[in-house]
Amino acid sequence: MIAETVCSAVSAAGLGIAAVTAYRKRFLAAARIAAYALVPVGLVMTGAVKWAVNTAFSPVAWAGFGVLGVAWLLFMTTRTVERRRGGTRKERRAAAATAQREAVAPTSSAPSLDPSARRPGRSQAQPTRGGSTGGGEDFSDIEAILKKHGI
Repeated sequence: MIAETVCSAVSAAGLGIAAVTAYRKRFLAAARIAAYALVPVGLVMTGAVKWAVNTAFSPVAWAGFGVLGVAWLLFMTTRTVERRRGGTRKERRAAAATAQREAVAPTSSAPSLDPSARRPGRSQAQPTRGGSTGGGEDFSDIEAILKKHGI
């Protein structure tokens, strides 16, 4: 009963403001204000206000909103964790299976030398630095490993 009275008073005030606006020759704005002013009366007539008042003061309705909030929070948390892990369990298994099928290090069979040392006429056992002496043949694979790791 009180909600209906308040909505009627708001509509009457809005229609009064629309009349003053129309008196000032601003008919488009007056029509817009009148449209907004008629919304509360329409809600009262459809029964939406009674439903909203009953929902607002119902502890069961607020508990329902709380349950919906918890469900939303759980949903968003699981999505965040899923994204950080790299997808769903099914997607991670598929990625692991693909990785196992491929070679562990397909390019590791060739020594990791700088691009200038990979000329076709040059042998890979040859030392790449001028500072190596006669024992360079023994340390070429160690040198390749160190270059591979950027040392």
